Amino acid sequence: MAKAKNKKRQPFNVKTFLSTVDSGRTVKTYRKKDKIFSQGDPADAVFYIQEGKVKVCVISDAGKEAVVALHGDEDFFGEGCLSGQPLRLATVAAMTGCVIMRLDKAAVVKVLHEQPKFSEAFMAFLLARKARVEEDLVDQLFNSSEKRLARALLLMANFGKEGKPEPVIAKISQETLAEIIGTTRSRVSTFMNKFRELGFINYNGVLEVHNSLLNVVLHDNPHLRRGETANND
Repeated sequence: MAKAKNKKRQPFNVKTFLSTVDSGRTVKTYRKKDKIFSQGDPADAVFYIQEGKVKVCVISDAGKEAVVALHGDEDFFGEGCLSGQPLRLATVAAMTGCVIMRLDKAAVVKVLHEQPKFSEAFMAFLLARKARVEEDLVDQLFNSSEKRLARALLLMANFGKEGKPEPVIAKISQETLAEIIGTTRSRVSTFMNKFRELGFINYNGVLEVHNSLLNVVLHDNPHLRRGETANND
């Protein structure tokens, strides 16, 4: 009895649970730049990233593309179908090689009703996503492009999330970073060079982010040199 009492309760593992769903589930491997779904496609499934990173883009009528979110290991996306969204509002494409599980809308609704532990985990994910969107909005409105870039890099490297940080992140173009933070590629290049010179990142083909980059986010422009000014572009 004492042995049973001392046994630790295993935390609910979403990845393991989803692998047991008996219907409406498929797993597919994607190569870098493959599209998982496109803007305007029917919204009929939720997706779960087992491995890899994806970007979420919206495309204007004029063909201009903007990156609005990035997702990585163990993230869900496409959950808008659960709120009655008939068509996809964005395009999702692989940034790296990915392994992604597709769950039919009916299958997700079923497990949400029947499995309270999954419902709790899924709700926690949605609340965290909502908080992240609010933080992104505040970041865009009030922080300089330099701080926005530092925060974006830290988030991509998994700092601030549960689990071990991932200091090395997938190769990402400066154009994509510029789209994410709402500035120009030339300014991103300037800031990346500064961050590298100060030892906040290593950037030689592979991007490695160090926790010292938090200094840029937590303090008001600690490394601006004389004659430079921050601006909210």
